Amino acid sequence: MDSPTVLRRRLGTELGKLRAASRMAAKDVAATLGWSASKLSRIESGSVPLQDRDAARLLAHYGVDDPAEVKQFINLARQSRQQGWWHAYGDALPDWFRAYIGLEADATKIETFQCELVPGLLQTEDYARQVIRAMNPGEASEDIERRVALRMERQQILDRPQPPRIWAIIGEAVMRRQVGDPSQMSGQLHHMADMAEGRPNMTIQVLPFSAGAHAAMGSSFSILSFSDLPGRVAYSEVTTSSIYTERESEIARHEDTFLRLMASSVQPEKSVSWLREVAEEYK
Repeated sequence: MDSPTVLRRRLGTELGKLRAASRMAAKDVAATLGWSASKLSRIESGSVPLQDRDAARLLAHYGVDDPAEVKQFINLARQSRQQGWWHAYGDALPDWFRAYIGLEADATKIETFQCELVPGLLQTEDYARQVIRAMNPGEASEDIERRVALRMERQQILDRPQPPRIWAIIGEAVMRRQVGDPSQMSGQLHHMADMAEGRPNMTIQVLPFSAGAHAAMGSSFSILSFSDLPGRVAYSEVTTSSIYTERESEIARHEDTFLRLMASSVQPEKSVSWLREVAEEYK
């Protein structure tokens, strides 16, 4: 079943199509319904839940009066307001990261570049615990463990019948920076190599230091694609916030950057061998 995040995006997309088909400007629709323009914008972008009352008013305004169609739309709106599995983790999941979890859960393709650490979907439990503890030094042990459990549960999307296609590029610094003890770091690198070799949907490349200056200096990002939603989402984060963009021009720039990183990185087969070689150095 699709996550509430993706359902909201789908509903917003359909409402935008209905408005466009009716040749109505967003500001005019909002004014007619007594809303602010920003409210309609948030509904169409899927950034806020769609209430039954608002859905019914919009459908009526766009001339959608077939009872079956209206009922189906309202049912989807109700499903989109349900809480995803991640809400059970409460404060262990920052508000600014909740949307990403929902998008990640329904993505069919994820392209990610990480210059400092192993991507979350590829982290071992030991590695994740060390990273989370380092980034949240003031938190109690039980809170750290909740964050670790959340990260491990995110990885279940890799074991579903149709897992997302993952293409991960990591900077060489990710391999060289020891996180945890040598055994834990060796285990993490072997784990990535195992994932790349054992899963046809998984590709990993290493961007070597010898590549010099590259297209994403000092930044990490992910591009998420979906099977039944138009457009893609580019995501990046800093310590206490995140940035989402769906503008096609910005997505195109992220995609171009990713392609350049691919060209500068070691080929997948050699990257896997390199991961194993460095893993053995830690023993």
